Amino acid sequence: MRGSLLDIVGSVFFLGLSSAEATLDVAATRAEIQSLRTEVERLRRLQEPIPVPENEHLAYLEELRREVLDLRSTKSEQESAITTVWIFVCGTLCVFMHVGFAMVETGTCRARNASDLLIKNVLSVCVGTLGWRSFGWGFAFGEVQHGFIGTTGFFASDLLKHTSNGIQPVDNCDGGVCTSRMLQCFFQWAFCTTTTSIVSGAVAERIRSPTFVMYSLCMSSFIYPVVVAWTWGGGWLSEFLKVGFTDLAGSGVVHLTGGISGLVGAIIVRPRAGRFQGNAVSFEAHNLPLAVLGTLFLWVGWFGFNAGSVGAMRNGLEASLAAHIAMNTVLSGATGGLTVMLLRWIAVRKYDVGGLCNGILAGVVSITAGCSNITNLSAIGVAAVGGLLYQLAANLLQRLHIDDPVNAFPVHGVCGLWGCLAAVLCDWGGFDRFHGMNGWECFRVSSPDTTDRSCFGPEEKGLALLVWLIFMVCVILWAGGLSFILFQSAQLLGLLRVDHEADEKGIDAIEHAQNRAYNFSEQQGPNSWRVLWFQ
Repeated sequence: MRGSLLDIVGSVFFLGLSSAEATLDVAATRAEIQSLRTEVERLRRLQEPIPVPENEHLAYLEELRREVLDLRSTKSEQESAITTVWIFVCGTLCVFMHVGFAMVETGTCRARNASDLLIKNVLSVCVGTLGWRSFGWGFAFGEVQHGFIGTTGFFASDLLKHTSNGIQPVDNCDGGVCTSRMLQCFFQWAFCTTTTSIVSGAVAERIRSPTFVMYSLCMSSFIYPVVVAWTWGGGWLSEFLKVGFTDLAGSGVVHLTGGISGLVGAIIVRPRAGRFQGNAVSFEAHNLPLAVLGTLFLWVGWFGFNAGSVGAMRNGLEASLAAHIAMNTVLSGATGGLTVMLLRWIAVRKYDVGGLCNGILAGVVSITAGCSNITNLSAIGVAAVGGLLYQLAANLLQRLHIDDPVNAFPVHGVCGLWGCLAAVLCDWGGFDRFHGMNGWECFRVSSPDTTDRSCFGPEEKGLALLVWLIFMVCVILWAGGLSFILFQSAQLLGLLRVDHEADEKGIDAIEHAQNRAYNFSEQQGPNSWRVLWFQ
């Protein structure tokens, strides 16, 4: 009986607790419902129009519009300023390549012609600068007629304009970012004068300085700018067969143009006296430290050459593309140098620092066209093939008795041609899509149906290869043909090659005020060594 009573009391107690909990749950639910009703009412009121007078409403909208435009303008100005600084820094790096060219050419050739080599390198830059500004810029980036040649902008007439506020720079706008055309002229000038420096190495120690100065003027004023007009200037090759040419930074436009012109000059000017008559030792590089330092200057300058060709620095994607290009430039130079050094070690069982240096240059020339659309692994393969092609071409020139003192044609001509081909073959889109010079994005199909935005496929990649072939043939015929006319004309007039006395005694001793680039002589050393002492 007692147990039953306890059970009844316990049941009543638990029922009371359950009832209390239920009451609390109901109260919480009601509070939550009321909160939701309040929030719904607040949102409904927010959707109702604000009762303001019509004129104040329009003024408020106009103020908002001005703020949006100001923000857009500020953003565009910031992007333009960053892009300008980026291109200026890269262009300045490209200028250092002229230091490299002068050092490599001088160190690779004989000491008795060092002053002549130095003055030709400096003069080619000076004369090329005036030629580019006077005529080259207009032919390259003026209004292109019939897709062939520019017809405006001569003597830099399209770089500045007169306004009511005074003189203002002419802008060049792309993707909402405007930079001065003066900036583009400066950056492209570095490419132009590089082309003339390439030719200088191929005809070193033989050509007369005044004749080469005139040739540099023709190259910078007309020969090279027309190739630019076809390509970067928006001419017929820029969109040929829908895909256009593939050469971001100049394997073909710059290096093949200079390389093939140098080959023509080297053939016409003929070899140095005694070059292929069993006295090869006397033609070895006289200053390897100078050649090595010059190579390193060129390699550093190539970062501006390649990465600066991105053209803008508007967002993280473009910055990432520049970083990718820089990494490809590092890998290709290293791989090309190691490839050539290994090949020469296999051939003669000796280390060849000259081969290492030219291999580095062969590697970076090979990657210049496709530096933005090739993976790091592909860049290594492209540079290795470039090093191999360089060595084969250098050996072929030796067998044909073509005297190219710095191997300008194997480095720039052969590897430039290979670089443009590799940019198409090794495009990181594979055979499913084609990127070309678009970097991260593939080429899109051009169709009246705007919904069709698929990427170019295998058929278009085949077209890109056809464009590559046409591009190479046209550059070789144009640059090689005009260079042949100029060099052969100078040869017929007796103005091409230095005279026999300068050939035998050295050009410095006969034609230059500074008849010795190095002021030292051979004397007896303290330990009976034959050493060089500065006088």
